[in-house]
Amino acid sequence: MNDICCGPDPQETPRQHGPALPVRDVSGRPGPGDDEHHDEHDDHGHGDEDAGPWWRDPGMLLPIASGVFLAVGYTLERAGVTTASVVVLALSLLAGAWTFVPGAILRLVRGRLGVSLLMTIAAVGAVLLGHVGEAAALAFLFSIAEALEDRAMDRARDGLRALLSLIPQTATISRLSGEKTIPAADLQELDILVVRPGERVATDGVVVTGTSSIDTSAITGESIPVEVGPGDVVPAGSINGRGALQIEATAAGRDNSLTTIVHLVEQAHARKGERARLADRIARPLVPAVLVLAALVVIFGFIVGDPALWTERALVVLVAASPCALAIAVPVTVISAIGSASRFGVVIRSGQAFEQLGTVRTVAFDKTGTLTRGKPEVVAVETTGEHDRDQVLAVAAGLEAHSTHPLAAAIVAAAPEAARLTEVTEHPGQGITGFLGDDAGTPASAGTSRARPVRVGSPRWVPPGPLDEAARDLETQGMTVAVVEFDGAPAGVIGIRDELRPEAAEAVRDLAAAGFEIVMLTGDNKRTARALAAQAGITDVRAELLPADKASAIEAYGTRRPTAMIGDGINDAPALAAADVGIAMGVTGSDAAIESASVAFTGTDLRLIPRAMLHARRGRAIMTGNIGLSLAIIVVLLPLALFGVLGLAGVVLVHEVAEVVVILNGIRAARRPRTIAGDLPSPAGLY
Repeated sequence: MNDICCGPDPQETPRQHGPALPVRDVSGRPGPGDDEHHDEHDDHGHGDEDAGPWWRDPGMLLPIASGVFLAVGYTLERAGVTTASVVVLALSLLAGAWTFVPGAILRLVRGRLGVSLLMTIAAVGAVLLGHVGEAAALAFLFSIAEALEDRAMDRARDGLRALLSLIPQTATISRLSGEKTIPAADLQELDILVVRPGERVATDGVVVTGTSSIDTSAITGESIPVEVGPGDVVPAGSINGRGALQIEATAAGRDNSLTTIVHLVEQAHARKGERARLADRIARPLVPAVLVLAALVVIFGFIVGDPALWTERALVVLVAASPCALAIAVPVTVISAIGSASRFGVVIRSGQAFEQLGTVRTVAFDKTGTLTRGKPEVVAVETTGEHDRDQVLAVAAGLEAHSTHPLAAAIVAAAPEAARLTEVTEHPGQGITGFLGDDAGTPASAGTSRARPVRVGSPRWVPPGPLDEAARDLETQGMTVAVVEFDGAPAGVIGIRDELRPEAAEAVRDLAAAGFEIVMLTGDNKRTARALAAQAGITDVRAELLPADKASAIEAYGTRRPTAMIGDGINDAPALAAADVGIAMGVTGSDAAIESASVAFTGTDLRLIPRAMLHARRGRAIMTGNIGLSLAIIVVLLPLALFGVLGLAGVVLVHEVAEVVVILNGIRAARRPRTIAGDLPSPAGLY
């Protein structure tokens, strides 16, 4: 339960599904809001049970018993069996009240007010006025609404915990003495997993031997199996295809990518978004205001000489103005929507990030590794003639071996061997410098034995000099150019091509159809950037940007419309942090990018971006509707209660039905998002 509605509890114990795998934040720090936002499952005593059918839910037993006693009591009352009906109605009252009165008293002792306190006062007052039946009806309806809300919250969390069922209970590992089966939770880094065809991978790892295809659809939302071989990364929970694999674990069984995803999503609702804060700002002062209003109504009754009538109306006002529906309007929606997003490969770190994602109208893409495949290859090398191709590649590889940029891996892979360099320094968005010794395989300057300064970088940072025309020619062919410099003089230019992702144009088209403004930001040269942007269907291109320039561009866009930045590299981190919503693409993104982002895609299928955007937009609309409905109920019921048009039973019924409607409306946010055109194949097992 929301803490405004029912107050925080000392500790929350989330339900566990699958192997007992504790989860933690990737930074090792407690999740945001861990100490300030808790649920009320423990008060009801069923927070650790599995959410089975409603008739088997322990949390539903007392509300159901209350309802049964209430029906029997009203039947006896109509039959004229007065004494028996009062006894049965009292049992109904006790069964229903037991679900919220003890918690209300405990929170009052702690100095906290809540809606359950309003209901407790109303029930006690009704009994003192001789309306046991009305008090029993209030207790039943409030308790059943609370129980349904708990189930709604539990179902949302169960969807997240179901991700852990993707991890097998046991894993087979290879030891010197032979193969051994151990609990998956006991896996350690560097263990060698033996994964046979059709088996799930128990933790993150890298293939050591064997080739196969793996199905990652349940984790990344990508339906096409991925071919893997030695050196390829395999995420926890993926299903091995036709071939046997040996995989070296890169994460412990209790701390892998799946457990991290579950933890991030579970903690997401703790950091509240603007609408959650709006609901809180309205609901928090409303409880004491309602108590004051009820007291004034009672005082008015004594003044006019009819205290019994106005005391009864004061009790009705307590119920009519209770903000319980308002308090739960946002949390149920946020948890449902974020849980649903996680199941198609989108991890949203907070409720605030989810709401901001729903406001986005401008989407900015990084180029390399985001719009492109992220697997660039060296396709051309031009030299000045003083140094041959292998020498230029060797020095470039020696420098780029210290970089995490996707282009660096292409250069390292293309070089026969990397030169031995010292004092290597990376300059983000520009290039890398270092010093080359005389024994590195390149001729030293005549008569010297000193270490020679070398650098590699973009033509804007390292002038290509006599190779300028060659560099321009490579760029017009859609290549990214890196210039290699020895002793302050250009030695060669390297042409690298990173092909556009096949789904990029479709994703851009869907975003445009939904009314999003689309931008490409890149540190690459204008000719290469425009060539790739044209293929993707993007007309607004900002090229030759340093990391700080990207951040400034994002801030400029953000002054006009809410903006999301999508990237995966260290160069994107400042822009991701500056955006209203930073989105890190792919599990292979750099730590800096993932840390700076508020939303992370576990896969790399760009077609998930319009789905996520529309999912968040729809969820935000549902939250707005819930808040409006909750306020409307209070506005309508309050005067009806104050002037005696509705009695206690009628107000309770309307108010609690409205609360159930709000809960069911919030659960709608868990519906899977659809595509704009409706022609996008759905990831297997998800749609």
